[in-house]
Amino acid sequence: MTSKLSQAINKKTKIPFHRMLAYASTDAAGNLLYTTVTTFILYYYTDVFGLSVAAAGTILLAARILDAFDAPVWGFIIDHTHTRWGQSRPFWLWMSAPFAIFFILMFWSPSLSASGKFWWGLLTYLVFGICYTGVGTPITSILPNLSNDEDQRLKLNSTRSIGGMVGYFITATFTLSFVEFFSTGTAQSGWRNTAIVLGIVGFALLIFAFSDTREINKPKKAISIISSIKAAKANWPWFILVIVFIFYWLGNASRTSVVVYYTQYNLGQKNFASILNALVMFQIIGMVAIPFLVKKFSKTHVLMAGMFLAALGQILIYFTGSSLVMLAAAWSLASIGTGISVTLPFAMLANTVDYGEWRNGIRASGFLTAIGSSFAIKMGSGLGGWAPSVILAHAGYHAGVAQTAASLSAIKFCISFLPAIFFIIGGIIILGYAHFEKEEPQIKQTLQERRGQVAAD
Repeated sequence: MTSKLSQAINKKTKIPFHRMLAYASTDAAGNLLYTTVTTFILYYYTDVFGLSVAAAGTILLAARILDAFDAPVWGFIIDHTHTRWGQSRPFWLWMSAPFAIFFILMFWSPSLSASGKFWWGLLTYLVFGICYTGVGTPITSILPNLSNDEDQRLKLNSTRSIGGMVGYFITATFTLSFVEFFSTGTAQSGWRNTAIVLGIVGFALLIFAFSDTREINKPKKAISIISSIKAAKANWPWFILVIVFIFYWLGNASRTSVVVYYTQYNLGQKNFASILNALVMFQIIGMVAIPFLVKKFSKTHVLMAGMFLAALGQILIYFTGSSLVMLAAAWSLASIGTGISVTLPFAMLANTVDYGEWRNGIRASGFLTAIGSSFAIKMGSGLGGWAPSVILAHAGYHAGVAQTAASLSAIKFCISFLPAIFFIIGGIIILGYAHFEKEEPQIKQTLQERRGQVAAD
């Protein structure tokens, strides 16, 4: 009996394409809105809304650090959720509207005093971040429960990342054009109307995701907060991934937040920022290559190579001078590396959930993936967006005027060496994951036998 159950557990169940598409729409919605924020919010605050670069940097740092710590709370909530729709899936229904509404309010540009603008920016940015965690945490926490098969998880994760890439491509490439098209005479109206359109699309995508995804691993009862925390006990592969992912987002946020500054002030070609953002689509090469690469190399070494490739591309940007072609080539090379680096950790996180269940007997998908994804993204993005603002403020940056040599040098450093440093550190740290990866097959086999025995009992 147990043998038959184990065979049933081991049997591969192919996920239908429409369900993969539904899962991909979650990241498409998240990136459509969140990428608009991470890519343009510093520029919007300083050059559109009218905040000083110091005030804008303070908002990015304070809000991101504060709302980064809501990630474990969302993880606890998910682990404690038990509905007919599953643990993670219902949050796309519940949080889609608040997520879209506060995104729109961030770019509303009300006429306020300097202090009023600061508090408006801080509160809307903070609440939007909390809503993003409510939407983003289930994207990762649901993956271990969509399939028990490693290959299916990798395909789901790659499809989801490609969906996210489509969302990123649309907003990063066309946002400035949307702002100009939807403007009714002022930059503020253009940003406001663009936010409304993107917010509606993001809402619709999340509703679609809710309607067509399915969870196959549904715990019979909710997991307590104490149990969720115990799932992290001695889960050192999980700790390594969290740290590495923070360094990835430090690098990614520091490189994307200064693109408009670099093209406008250093190159005198502001609209080339849209070209560079479009070239981030080269990430798809890295994303698509992952299932093939991990069959020949360990996931540890593939992720390390992605981080180092991203670092190399960023360093090359420093030496491109005024050549737009060389800049585009270096940016594209870095994007292939970031495509690997942003995608693979999510699949690896699913394996650390298995490790936590194997070691501690608790499958806390919500808590572990909330810290490993949402917390890492927010902490890394917040500090990564804040670091350039500090460097620019120290160099004497002032919005809308000709920049000094010191300011131009600071902008160039922030788009080249600063992200490269973060990527290299993350690439070195991931080497610590290699030992666990060797144990993964035996861990999975043991879990399958345990589940089969429980079912038999």
